Amino acid sequence: HVQLVESGGGSVQAGGSLRLSCAASGYTGSRRCMAWFRQAPGKEREAVAVIDSFGESSYANTVKGRFSISKDNARNTLYLQMDSLKPDDTAMYYCAAERGRSTVVAGYALSFPDQIFDYYGQGTQVTVS
Repeated sequence: HVQLVESGGGSVQAGGSLRLSCAASGYTGSRRCMAWFRQAPGKEREAVAVIDSFGESSYANTVKGRFSISKDNARNTLYLQMDSLKPDDTAMYYCAAERGRSTVVAGYALSFPDQIFDYYGQGTQVTVS
């Protein structure tokens, strides 16, 4: 049974930083494409950062240059480093994983996330004021 548990959210002032973590269990994540999504009140869920099994990453234009996604395969943990945060970054942030196709590339997964990701965590709230 795949479980994804996010942590690290909180409240921060504009310009500040946060680091989100996602602990994965029930599988080994090294060969899986994984991602961070976010959903703000009244808005659709959007994929903001993806890392594929080759270690390549892709970012939404709204976060490019400010957010960085990474994986620690030994710890089965996904991270999202968020710098220069803006009030528009306020949202619930979710970790996601695909079932292990291993051939999914980050750019494609970012463009067509609904086709790719099978598992989602419960989310962690990020509030920027």
